[in-house]
Amino acid sequence: MGTSILLALSITLMYSAPLMFAGLGGVISENAGVVNIGIEGMMTIGAFAGATVGYFTASPWLGFLAGGLAGGLLALIHAVACISFRADQTISGVAINFLGPGIALFLGRKLFEGSTMTKPVPNLMPTLFGDYATNSSNLFLKTLNVRLTIPIVFILVFIMWFVLYKTSFGLRIRSVGENPAAADTLGINVNKVKYLSVFTSGILSGFGGAAMTLAVVNCFTQSTISGQGFIALAAVIFGKWKPQGTMAACLLFGFAQALVVILGGSTSIIQIPPSILSMLPYVLTLIILVVFVGNSTAPKADGIPYYKGK
Repeated sequence: MGTSILLALSITLMYSAPLMFAGLGGVISENAGVVNIGIEGMMTIGAFAGATVGYFTASPWLGFLAGGLAGGLLALIHAVACISFRADQTISGVAINFLGPGIALFLGRKLFEGSTMTKPVPNLMPTLFGDYATNSSNLFLKTLNVRLTIPIVFILVFIMWFVLYKTSFGLRIRSVGENPAAADTLGINVNKVKYLSVFTSGILSGFGGAAMTLAVVNCFTQSTISGQGFIALAAVIFGKWKPQGTMAACLLFGFAQALVVILGGSTSIIQIPPSILSMLPYVLTLIILVVFVGNSTAPKADGIPYYKGK
């Protein structure tokens, strides 16, 4: 029984980390008043960039940083469309979700001899305690020996909470998301804050994608990112647009994925068809959206283009 609990905890943390990175991206973007439905596309390009750079350099850290940068660059396209040209933010986000996978598959064919998947990275992200825990007989220590992306994302949750709620810059971000006209009259550069928030959102989403290909699996395929961006968005709503709430929601979705892995194992007592199991995280997402979306209040100016002087 104890072994099953530790296994579930380990798998939950592993699958929650990419969602938490992406969820934090959604939190900062939407607190600044820009809806980022394009998280899925940003995660996809981040996953591809992370796997590609990680393969060619044999450095998971360079791959991780490359994934964040790729997501950030894609987010800039979304920012230009939504902030400078005041395009519909939902439509722009949907376009990003097509653009990200398209670029990844195109570059993949060019770099990997026509293949739509990258070659396996030689080195995954290091673990917290390294070989000491690997060679230990202590099951609890092995469970805590997680990839470093997991403690990093928990640290980022605290940093974002502190920035948003304990600093003047965080107050500026939230004021832009609530009432950009009032923020403008106080001398805050509304567009600058929005651009920085959306760019940061892309970087974090890219980190989420890279965390998949450098810590969960070891290569990029067409199905590596398959709905995680939308699940992260659901976590933002469930978490009421707050870092700590989003973290809790991502852990819940990660636990759903852990159940899929555990119940789908050959040693599982309960045998459930794989097609039913694979639906579990997405069904849970829909249920949570239906139950909680009416009780969650987004920033007042979220999704509304800002016209200076109006």
